[in-house]
Order: sequence, then C-alpha cells, then structure tokens
Amino acid sequence: MRRIAVDWGTTRLRAALIEDGRIVARQERADGLSRIAGGDFEGVLAAAVGGWLAEEPTPIRMCGMVGARHGWVEAPYVDLPARVEDIARSVVKVDTALGDVAIVPGIAMRGDGERWADVMRGEETQVFGALGAIGRSEGTFVLPGTHAKWVTVEGGAITRFRTFMTGDIYAALRDHTILSATMGDGSDPDGFMRGVFAARELNAAGDLLARLFSLRAEALMGRLSDAAAPSLLSGLLIGAEVLSAAREVGEVVLVGGADLVRRYAEALSAMDVATIEAPQDCAMLGLSIIGDHA
Repeated sequence: MRRIAVDWGTTRLRAALIEDGRIVARQERADGLSRIAGGDFEGVLAAAVGGWLAEEPTPIRMCGMVGARHGWVEAPYVDLPARVEDIARSVVKVDTALGDVAIVPGIAMRGDGERWADVMRGEETQVFGALGAIGRSEGTFVLPGTHAKWVTVEGGAITRFRTFMTGDIYAALRDHTILSATMGDGSDPDGFMRGVFAARELNAAGDLLARLFSLRAEALMGRLSDAAAPSLLSGLLIGAEVLSAAREVGEVVLVGGADLVRRYAEALSAMDVATIEAPQDCAMLGLSIIGDHA
C-alpha cells in the first residue's frame, strides 16, 4: 500500500512517501500555515508532493493545524474516548485536483464542572504511531513541545490528556520579562538539572512564581551565569511540569524531537519515572495506520 503522509503545522510542512508501512522518501519545507499567501494550500501541497503523485496517484492524509479553523479545511474534533477507528471514520475530505486528500481531525476533551476543556490537533496521530511502533495498547505518552501533551491510552483508546504551555512560557519569560536581561546564549547546559532539582522542592503552584524571580536574584549575586540561565529556566519549568503531571505514573513513553526528549528523560529520571523513547516519524506512521483503518 502506497500513501503520502503530511504533518502540516503553523511553521513547517513535513511530508513522507510511505510504501508497505515504510518511509521511502521525505520532504520538509518552511511552508507552514503562517506563510501561505492568499490561502494557496493546494499549490503549496502540490509543490511538496507533486513529484510523488506524478509517479502514480496516491492517497494523501494530513494532520496538524492544516485542519484547524484557520487552516485549509476545518476537521472538527473527535470526542473522548478516541480510538484509531474513530479518527479514521472522521477524516474530512478536501476538494482538490490532487486526488484523494483528507485531513485527520483532532481530539477534544469537552470538560465539565470538575475539569476544564482541552484540545489537541496532530499529537493524536503521533500517539497512534507510537502505539504501533512499540507494540502497545496502553500507557502514558508525553509529547514535549511548545504545548506539551500528557496523554493517557487505555485499551487502545485515548481516554484523557493534559496540555502544559511549558515551551510557550519559556519563550515568553526568556525574551519578554525582567529575566531576559540575564539570559545568555544557553551555551552552558549545566543549569538544567539545577532547575529540575529546584522544581522538585516546590510545594505549591505559587512557589514556582517566586522561584522564577530567584533566577534574577541569583544572577545579581553572581551565582548564575548568563550562559547557564536559559538552561536553569528550562529545567525549572520542565521540572514543574513533570512534578505536576507524573504523580502516580511509573513509566512514560516520550514522543518527539531528540533534544527535548533527552531533557524530559533527565527530568523524569530525577522524579523516579522510567522512560521509553518512541522512534522518530510517529506522526507519519500514525497517518499510515489511520489510513489502514479507513
């Protein structure tokens, strides 16, 4: 079976040609949604995968922000619990000259009186790809990033998840607060575990807010170099996320880029949580699996 998988986000477009479950060719372009002029989604997609389509007509399955309200075509969220079959049944076809093109929906946790709503779009595809890659039907899956996801899978279904704005908050604090004056180039990574261990001592959410200002004070006292400050900030924020999310979790599967996965693995180890690293390309593998259930 031959398919084209496209992970299309705000800043990047990543595509893969898959044959019999194996990736045989790749494309990556800086044509994220934020850079598409005049809404020419079809033209951008054709430029990325047109060569593969010229070889033979091939179904295209896409995930990510391309299916958001401000994307190409909105793919409405699927409610929890969500199995791969539920996602496959809910793909949204796109009217295009490129043939069989469809967008995978995201997943919504609608919320109620006791918990707030949450959404994901694209990460569910990575989770299903990771499940297939490591041969599991349950577990806790952590997807580091700008908006980190902690996803619980039970019996092959995504049953709940939480989103942490860790990466977003890191960028805002580093570049747009009083802490920016002490943030160097991050060339000294030694501060990361210092930040993780500081997070491990937090007793309440408000403690994090106080500890953040301590970075400024530590720099003024000469105990924190500009080169180490970004790593310490990263360790403090990731450590606080892990402290909150990993209660009563003995093992997690990490899905994502190598650098962030390494950092999360170190922070989780400091919190006595075991880790398994999923292979790269889980989004592409997930799109292929979803296509198998169409």
